[in-house]
Amino acid sequence: MEPSESEKQDPVGSDSQQTPQTELSAAMRAKIERNRQRALMLRQARLASRPLSAVEGATSAKVSKTVDSGAGFFIEEEEDGEEELATKRIVHQPAPVIEPDYLVCDDCQKPFMDSYLSNSFDLCVCDSCRDNEEKHKLISRTEAKQTYLLKDCDLDKREPPLRCILKKNPHNPRWGDMKLYLKLQVEKRCMEVWGSKEALDEAKESREENKELQRQKRFNKKVKELRRAVRSSVWTKDTSIHQHQYGPEEVVDPEEDLYKKTCSTCGHELTYEKM
Repeated sequence: MEPSESEKQDPVGSDSQQTPQTELSAAMRAKIERNRQRALMLRQARLASRPLSAVEGATSAKVSKTVDSGAGFFIEEEEDGEEELATKRIVHQPAPVIEPDYLVCDDCQKPFMDSYLSNSFDLCVCDSCRDNEEKHKLISRTEAKQTYLLKDCDLDKREPPLRCILKKNPHNPRWGDMKLYLKLQVEKRCMEVWGSKEALDEAKESREENKELQRQKRFNKKVKELRRAVRSSVWTKDTSIHQHQYGPEEVVDPEEDLYKKTCSTCGHELTYEKM
């Protein structure tokens, strides 16, 4: 059968009319594929949530497993039943039991694992033997420096550095945190620095004497300034320039060949030569 005149003139017309149908079928295929994937995932979820006892008369259950193929779809695999799965189960050996390292309390000689003093100040004393009032009392950094005459280097750089805890300042929380030290360790560090209690007492006395002298000097200076302020009308400073007044008498030193004159007001001696 021969083609008509219209087909001869427009041979591409049929393809151009089918192009919209091709694009529509591609979109529909993509939608169908998405629906299939969604239905497959719902089916897998129902199979996973269904108990094994739901199947009557089944001797072994098949467990389905969904694997992502990485190509945009999932692959359903079946695993063996409970009996075969039990034979393939890997048995891990239990880890060895390690006994903890216990600390021995210095006071009661009993072992313990953890305590406040051991964590904060590295002191082997349990919480039962802790004495916050006397033996294990905490003191501030300022008190440690003033009472035991310690410097910053004695607390921070001398080996081993003393451990401390930080606490909010009770006078004003906006100030810096207080550093609290264990009084027992501060006393031990004081003996390392000064050697004995007698040397510490002598150093304290010497500092007190120096403080008293400085205090007396400041007091005397203030008294002197006060006297000057009260007697300002009587006490005046002479700011005029002194002019020497030498008499006509001359004293001759024959050995040095020098002449001397003396001021009649202040006694200043003027030495000169004559040519």
